Amino acid sequence: MNIVLWVLGVLLALHTAVGAAWKFTNSEQSVPSLNVIPHGMWMAMSGVEILCAIGLVVPAFYKPLAFLVPLAAVLIAIEMLAFCVLHLVSGDSTMGPMVYWLVVAAICAFIAYGRYALTPFS
Repeated sequence: MNIVLWVLGVLLALHTAVGAAWKFTNSEQSVPSLNVIPHGMWMAMSGVEILCAIGLVVPAFYKPLAFLVPLAAVLIAIEMLAFCVLHLVSGDSTMGPMVYWLVVAAICAFIAYGRYALTPFS
């Protein structure tokens, strides 16, 4: 289980870092259902995503910061769920983005639960 959680954590960190880089190069208007997010908040979310990506992998090098893994995973899940809410409120009828965000949120929840309860860092 530890190996599965590490693999998922590293993949989530890469996904999150790429998402942060994408936010720096693309406006919130590039996803129509998210255009209600102010530009400053969009940029701040990029910074938080970079910190979360670091938080997911830093315990591999420094075990006392292991509490960051479930925290980072929960923050990413909250962001994905917020995107889902904004998508529903926008009235957009396409479900593709929402399915994607829900899958990422589920993976985040699994990592958070796994690192908190199943195989916590010792």
